[in-house]
Amino acid sequence: MKLITTLLAGAALAMSTGVFAQEAAIRKTLSERIPQLQNIDEIAATPMKGLYEVRVGTDLFYTDAAGNYLIQGELIDTKARRNITEDRITKLTAVDFNSLPFADAFKIVRGNGKRQIAVFEDPNCGYCKRFEKDLQNVDNVTVHLFLYPILSPDSAEKSRNIWCAKDRAKEWEDHMVRDKTTPAASCDTAAIQRNLALGRKYKITGTPTIIFQDGARVPGAISAQEVEKRLASTVVSSK
Repeated sequence: MKLITTLLAGAALAMSTGVFAQEAAIRKTLSERIPQLQNIDEIAATPMKGLYEVRVGTDLFYTDAAGNYLIQGELIDTKARRNITEDRITKLTAVDFNSLPFADAFKIVRGNGKRQIAVFEDPNCGYCKRFEKDLQNVDNVTVHLFLYPILSPDSAEKSRNIWCAKDRAKEWEDHMVRDKTTPAASCDTAAIQRNLALGRKYKITGTPTIIFQDGARVPGAISAQEVEKRLASTVVSSK
């Protein structure tokens, strides 16, 4: 039994050493040939024999065992009918909902507010306005609104006026849903700067970006029906 255990341990070590050497070879080849791949974060085998995933941040590429070919696209498991690339990116971009700095957001509470979402939005975002109008149809939810002025020069000014308003939630909905102009206001806007830094950290490049309690995030405006579907799924998965 001791001999078998020793042999198995040796085989496992040889296998891990071989995998490490393979990954190192791919890393060396790609970094030498493609300057943009100097800082590869991870190389891992995929379910497809001979194909390796190359990860740079949240960007995914695929290569052969020698690093001679590079593919940029989606890997689909036709048998399982699963988009492997999409699933991987979803996992990589997931956000720990409870770790979000909610003090840098303001709340909009509807109904009992038991369900929660966080949303990064720019006051000049047309898609955000469409999303906000549709979101009026979602009840029993707390929306944590992170002002995220990235679209135009006066986005920061409008965000400041909303953040510094006496009733932030009301001014936000007046502006986004009822097309009213927010009165000028001033106060400490360090929270907005922190939101921008947070967005850069999580690579939030567009608005709206919606984050659900299970950590999943959705870029772009989605319907109230889709929000309800995802909220229901989050409740079920958290039980």
